[in-house]
Amino acid sequence: MSPILDIHDLRVSLRRGAHLVRDVSLSVDAGEVHGLVGESGAGKTMIAKAVLGILPDAIRISGGSALFRSDDLLQLPPKRLRSLLGREIALIPQDPLTGLNPARRISAQMTDMLRHHLGQSRGEARANALRLLQEVQIRDPEQVLDRYPHELSGGMRQRVLIAIAFSAEPSLIVADEPTTALDVTVQKQILRLIRQMQERHGTAVLFVTHDLGVVAKVCHRVTVLHTGQVVEQGDIADIMSARATPFTRALMDATPRYDQPADALHPVPEHIHQELRATARRFDEANP
Repeated sequence: MSPILDIHDLRVSLRRGAHLVRDVSLSVDAGEVHGLVGESGAGKTMIAKAVLGILPDAIRISGGSALFRSDDLLQLPPKRLRSLLGREIALIPQDPLTGLNPARRISAQMTDMLRHHLGQSRGEARANALRLLQEVQIRDPEQVLDRYPHELSGGMRQRVLIAIAFSAEPSLIVADEPTTALDVTVQKQILRLIRQMQERHGTAVLFVTHDLGVVAKVCHRVTVLHTGQVVEQGDIADIMSARATPFTRALMDATPRYDQPADALHPVPEHIHQELRATARRFDEANP
């Protein structure tokens, strides 16, 4: 089976030349949750934004491809890419506060998606929006539809964004650290909800996160990044085993655990960082 998304040798750079993503390759199969994990600055969000065509103006794609079925997302005309976004490829953003338009009611933001992408009437779109809010386990969905984002909690806003992402039955969802802005209890609920929705709809998910604990809960496969380069790739069981690379093992050791005292936490050893930075410098010298 061909992957839904096949990224090959992706390079992302500042327009003045410095590399941010260095020849990254990964694939996401139909119905798979693929984790993209790394520390802050590892390049994971740059990869997600490159796929979605929303890189900042100061950053450019300097090489590679990102095939979505037969289309290279990196080469598509803007109009064609916009036609895919929302309908075939959707986003669950990191911050539920800024992910919704504060000046519009939830009903308008949800029905716009359904009317634009699926051609539904106003009545059909509202009925489907209500069903989606029920599916993401929001209480009193009729009342929520008529509220503004600031009237909802962070967890409720994130549930609305999840409902919007799944509303047009896309083939691929990019989830960009969707639990970062939430407290720990709500994070667990949202992770469970995303996995339930993904399994119910059969949607492929590229799940961006810095947390290996999250990866272990929701992902089938994972790509580990450092300084814009792939350190390790594979099934979640292999990545979480003793066969993992030193950097991945160090990331796991640095993850807080409720059954260990705080003084048992260990930062990633500096010599591992230095080795990976040296690899990145050699890449930059060979690809000015």
